[in-house]
Amino acid sequence: MKLVEVKKTLSLDDYASFAHLARAVEDLRAEARTLVPRLQSRRVLMVNSTAQGGGVAEMLPTQVQLLRELGLEVNWAVIESDRPEFFKLTKHIHNLIHGEGTPRLDAEARALYDAVSRENADRLRELLRPNDILVVHDPQPLGAGCLLRRELPIKAIWRCHIGLDEHNEATRAAWQFLRPHAEVYDHVVFSAPEYIPDFLAGRATVIHPAIDPLSHKNRVLHPHKLVGILCNAGLAGTHAPVLTAPFPTPARRLQADGRFGPATEPDEIGLLYRPIVTQVSRWDSLKGFAPLMEGFLRFKQCRPSAANQRQMRHTRRREIVRLVLAGPDPDSIQDDPEGVEVLEELCARYRELPPECHRDIVILSLPMDSRKLNALIVNALQRSSVVVVQNSLREGFGLTVTEAMWKGVPVLASSACGLRQQVRDGVDGRMVSEPTNPDEIAAVLDDMMQQPPALERWGRNAQLRVYNEFLVFAQLSRWLRLWTRVTRK
Repeated sequence: MKLVEVKKTLSLDDYASFAHLARAVEDLRAEARTLVPRLQSRRVLMVNSTAQGGGVAEMLPTQVQLLRELGLEVNWAVIESDRPEFFKLTKHIHNLIHGEGTPRLDAEARALYDAVSRENADRLRELLRPNDILVVHDPQPLGAGCLLRRELPIKAIWRCHIGLDEHNEATRAAWQFLRPHAEVYDHVVFSAPEYIPDFLAGRATVIHPAIDPLSHKNRVLHPHKLVGILCNAGLAGTHAPVLTAPFPTPARRLQADGRFGPATEPDEIGLLYRPIVTQVSRWDSLKGFAPLMEGFLRFKQCRPSAANQRQMRHTRRREIVRLVLAGPDPDSIQDDPEGVEVLEELCARYRELPPECHRDIVILSLPMDSRKLNALIVNALQRSSVVVVQNSLREGFGLTVTEAMWKGVPVLASSACGLRQQVRDGVDGRMVSEPTNPDEIAAVLDDMMQQPPALERWGRNAQLRVYNEFLVFAQLSRWLRLWTRVTRK
């Protein structure tokens, strides 16, 4: 177990100084003036399984520092284990909750989970005192939090960021395994009502994940800053002097021979010049990278039905568009051992493509040695895109879609439940009903790309939807209400 240091970066006054954020900040402050005094005797401890990589690790720093500014004592801890098989097990549970994988969790799995939970509970105990509020994120630390709730006079809330809107053998196996631990908690929180299992109905709340609009991943990048980030990350050639030095670790691009090399080889990606379709995600088998790649190639092969000026422009757009598939350096994320395997499989598929297709598809491994620089790279990639895709087979929520929507970039999303919470088809972007169907992906992408006015409209609507529903200020108000309610019981 380690305590994560959260440095104060921006204050609520900093957010309120932006005209488009001032009202949201004032609404949060008004809520806090009523609720925070009722929580003054209690501390909050957030616990998850990684300090970097994934939506939870990205949300917590802003939440922690803003809650502290509002007057609460909040800390963040990460569980650890020197047994890599534990994280393989929890990744298997993750997939089962999403309805995938072999529905088998035996006594050996139970013994492993309980042993690591015991170790982390013993370490976390020193961070807690009576009346504290323990907030545990996702299945990895669920067992440790269960033990602490049984043994200490605290309130415990489990925040599950994943789920599935249907039931099968896989989901039943996962929930049967987790149920003895989850039932001990005072309350549970999910990202969508469809995710709440029957045995937790009646003491569950829905709180949508949210983004920090001024984080390095979401802040506005003016042209010179955007170009500088792309150049410093090795994603664009430096054709003129830029203000800042190259990043310590550049992004790497898959080459035709299977190795990862400079991102500007064999040629520049064209992020500043070409239409770019981008998906940024963890290397996860549920993210739909392979069917997206096939769908993109079929889109490239589409032919116009008429030879008017509009179709000629669209034909040119289709000729020069490129697909960028980007994810973190998989070796850098402790709690996702499957990432290396998924990336290797995707690379193998890429190498099997005809040589003429290699330059149309770019697979990038993004450095993770600096959270700040990684976030800036993702920001620049999304802002350089004409469409951002999230083709997930399953998706707990999908903050990569939220991020693109906030930037006003049109999105193409699958109909996975988490994405349906955000995107309204034909209003905030477009959706595909079957993310494993390359023909549908190609058809919807083709339809989007030949409607520039609609792309602009979807981008505007998407940004407004995020402002109203998915910014951190509304999320913190919901947490304050929940903690006040739980501690009254």
